[in-house]
Amino acid sequence: MSNTENLNTEAQTAAAVPKKLHIKTYGCQMNVYDSERMAEAMGPEGYVLTDRPEDADMVLLNTCHIRERAAEKVYHELGRLKPLKLAKPDMKIGVAGCVAQAEGEEIRRRSPLVDLVVGSQSYHKLPAMVKAVDAGEKPIETEFPVEDKFDMLPERPASARPTAFLTVQEGCDKFCAFCVVPYTRGAEVSRPADRIMTEARKLVAKGVREITLLGQNVNAYHGAGPAGEDWSLARLVRELAKIDGLERIRYTTSHPNDMEDDLIAAHGDEPKLMPYLHLPVQSGSDKVLKAMNRKHTAAQYIALIERIRAARPDLVLSGDFIVGFPGETDQDFEDTMDLVRKVGYGAAYSFKYSARPGTPAAERKDLVPAEVADARLQRLQALLTEQQRATQQAMVGRECWVLFEKPGRQAGQWVGKSDFLQAVHVKAEGLAPGTLARVRIIEAVTNSLAGELV
Repeated sequence: MSNTENLNTEAQTAAAVPKKLHIKTYGCQMNVYDSERMAEAMGPEGYVLTDRPEDADMVLLNTCHIRERAAEKVYHELGRLKPLKLAKPDMKIGVAGCVAQAEGEEIRRRSPLVDLVVGSQSYHKLPAMVKAVDAGEKPIETEFPVEDKFDMLPERPASARPTAFLTVQEGCDKFCAFCVVPYTRGAEVSRPADRIMTEARKLVAKGVREITLLGQNVNAYHGAGPAGEDWSLARLVRELAKIDGLERIRYTTSHPNDMEDDLIAAHGDEPKLMPYLHLPVQSGSDKVLKAMNRKHTAAQYIALIERIRAARPDLVLSGDFIVGFPGETDQDFEDTMDLVRKVGYGAAYSFKYSARPGTPAAERKDLVPAEVADARLQRLQALLTEQQRATQQAMVGRECWVLFEKPGRQAGQWVGKSDFLQAVHVKAEGLAPGTLARVRIIEAVTNSLAGELV
């Protein structure tokens, strides 16, 4: 073999060896979706996913800016990656998502080992940014581009999973005093309805049976219909429900002020819309709600819940709560506890307030002492856990539909989700991902249900 032929063979062999991509995802379901799309965008560039950062040719940290000390956690993770980078100088390290959008140049200044920074609206530019790194550059993309990132991404490949996320709306115009989303995700933008319908049909053709519609404020969705008319989220849900093979529709996350009459009605008369709703309230105190810029009262929220439950009596409700918001008094906190008792939640997420730089609340000086906030959070979480356990226990003896997703940890075990988004496991033979079966619940614990096939 000649030297030229040998070199060509070596080049072909090198090109055939896939590069490995490790993505660590922080935060919400939107970030999970974004991570999947980033992986898909890098697939044509020869990258395959790996769970082990030490095996990776590129590591991406897809970050969230919502939780406490979010940026510091990213810098800590970058510190852990430094030995890998020193051992493998060709390894690329990127920071994506909301911290990237908010921090930008600060990330590169504090962590010179970072090769690229890509914000939450620009991950479709990732392949070009990686090529720029190969050319010796260290690109940063944190602008809000004019082009629709969804139009720039490759088609989603077939998946073995019977469930999928589908982003329909991004950004938020609510400007809650504690929240950075309007600054990191931008203004509310709704995707055109026909593009969502096309993507949904392709997902179903690939075996997806349940779709969760995503948005920072998803029930604010108002996208352009095929003829330019306005489609609400309810209209979108009803049109999606007409797709043969799509058995379940969910959506998250919502704002009480955008819970329109047609969407409430859809919960009552569209059987494919699942009886589970995540509708954050944050506080039960009108004073705190006003300081948070929520633009609704506790009584208005409770009245809204009553209307939704009148349409769908078996609805399981989930919510978000922040305790220790600046200025929150003991009575304010008791108002929150009272609201939780009145509403009754099947699931909830609760957090101690932490300041997000650049938000109005971060400027306040009337902070709640940490030990007081800790004690309030423990009391709230105990009540929410009690309600969650009661919701789970009420399922015992009932029958429900379960969409099975994968084998369980034990031999012969399969796990899936109920209509109410509860984890359910059964011992059964002959199941497969995507099986939708009737199950009788025989045992309940806080986070899962045991059942048997009917």
